[in-house]
Amino acid sequence: MSGLLSGLSALGLGGLEDVDIFAQPEETKKRSKESATVQKQQVQEKDLIYDKSFTCPVCDTKFTNKVMKTGKAKLLRMDKDLRPVYEAVDAQKYDVIMCPKCGYTALTRFFSQLTSLQAKLITEQITRKVHLHEYKEETYSYEEAIERYKLALANAVIKRAKNSEKAYICLKAAWLLRGYTEMLESRNETTSNQLESAYSMEESYMKNAYKGFSEARQTESFPMCGMDEVTIDYLLAEMCVRFKDYDTAGKLVAKIITSPGANSRTKDKARELKEEIIQDLRKINNK
Repeated sequence: MSGLLSGLSALGLGGLEDVDIFAQPEETKKRSKESATVQKQQVQEKDLIYDKSFTCPVCDTKFTNKVMKTGKAKLLRMDKDLRPVYEAVDAQKYDVIMCPKCGYTALTRFFSQLTSLQAKLITEQITRKVHLHEYKEETYSYEEAIERYKLALANAVIKRAKNSEKAYICLKAAWLLRGYTEMLESRNETTSNQLESAYSMEESYMKNAYKGFSEARQTESFPMCGMDEVTIDYLLAEMCVRFKDYDTAGKLVAKIITSPGANSRTKDKARELKEEIIQDLRKINNK
């Protein structure tokens, strides 16, 4: 059978008559290898953040904080309690804004939402007393990020923030501690005391998030911290299961599954949570 390119010799291209049409030219192979090498180079945390400018609503100081580049990081998964897990960066590290002069600190979504009375309270009870640590690394360490969350929570208490804001800080701090724990577990030199301390801190923050959102659910309107009623109910249901309040968890899950406002993904998550409740109760009853 004649080759696909037979007869090209009559056109002066006889050298191409027997060529493998799917073979890659050497230059193409070289570029492919180079491309594969680049892809193998892991994206680093520093590549996914940048310095963003802010103006402090308390002292009017202009400063920069490191924030995550929106849409640049690859989402790997969502934990059951909706913690987003990204490749190469922990988003929770970069969601707290801190003024390096007066110490006013808050989650990004709440940073500019400050009344004159709240600013006065911050000045009197934070600015005049705080001694801020100076960090100069190109990324935030977990230790620094934990410190920033503690400052955000302290500021929220002083400015008399809503329960939902304090609960949201606690939730995200718990997520941060989980990331910290995962990092510690990946290190061979980590001690059991370090892990136990991180686990304990996560648990404490999560319990306070549960308490705060439960109270806010009864007294505040939606949306709450950017979340609608269905999302808050799901979060509370998941926390109820975590802290073994199965009766409340069951009621919340049933409400979500029958809610016309809940999307199919949330309903599927609620059904998974319902199955977890059933399995947990079976284990308890079989003891």
